[in-house]
Amino acid sequence: MIRSLSRWFDSKSFSVQILVLALVLDPIGFASGYLLAPSLGVAPLMGGVYGLVVASFPMSWHVMRQSA
Repeated sequence: MIRSLSRWFDSKSFSVQILVLALVLDPIGFASGYLLAPSLGVAPLMGGVYGLVVASFPMSWHVMRQSA
């Protein structure tokens, strides 16, 4: 399953890969930051923003990997 998903992802153009990563990682990052923020003593909305920042790291890593 993961192997076929990896092949599907690699077969797409770079712009489609970035779009897929954004559509998958951004909602996960925001939701996890929003839900974890109160337990860390942060306002939920700020936690969502922090989650978006953390979710951007895998996308940045992918861009850097493609540029090399």
